[in-house]
Amino acid sequence: MTAKEKLPRSVPDSTAPRYNARESWRIFGIMAEFVEATERLSSIRPAVSIFGSARTPPDHMYYILTEQIARQLSDAGFAVISGGGPGIMEAANKGAFFGKSPSVGLNIQLPLEQNANPYQDISQTFQHFFARKFMFVKFATAYVVMPGGFGTLDELLEAMTLIQTRKSRRIPIILVHRPFWQGLIDWFRDRLVSEGMIKVEDLDLVQIIDEPGEVVEAIFKHYERRGFQPLPAEREMMLNL
Repeated sequence: MTAKEKLPRSVPDSTAPRYNARESWRIFGIMAEFVEATERLSSIRPAVSIFGSARTPPDHMYYILTEQIARQLSDAGFAVISGGGPGIMEAANKGAFFGKSPSVGLNIQLPLEQNANPYQDISQTFQHFFARKFMFVKFATAYVVMPGGFGTLDELLEAMTLIQTRKSRRIPIILVHRPFWQGLIDWFRDRLVSEGMIKVEDLDLVQIIDEPGEVVEAIFKHYERRGFQPLPAEREMMLNL
């Protein structure tokens, strides 16, 4: 059987031209999101991106811990970037909002869950997840990852993948609250490393820290022999992110 024979026969669809035109014009909307967000966020460095569950209530220990970490980061001179929504995202923005540095929310339009929290000095709304995720990486000096669900894991694994494949510069990736994260790290070691899916040194891309002050110290330690701004080679790398 030839390749031509394998291809399905096209079926006339009167709505296809209109849909294709909308799909083409959508590209300009995506471009606009990248341009507008880059312009608005270009002055906030150094910044730390904080991730975590949207479902964590304000009286939960994860929320309180996140607020403490964000406040200490803000007072230490780091802008804090979160997803701009409720839960851990709100805690991150709230801690930074009452600190010395900007609180930034990168909001996403979703059918459920995502409502912008009120603790944002800079608020940018996205329609496309990939544009929003790009901004988290592009402007981050470090990642602080609190307990969360699929979205949090998505952000964590994307950052690890980009650094592992050298598509992004090496930044601290800090997992907070060992009881939540240790099982995942153990699984990485027991399954991914033992079966040759990753190298054992890839586990060094992340570290687990429990105390807010130690989170700030770990970020400063990573940059103690260089500035927070990307080096020239790193800037070139980020152009191809």
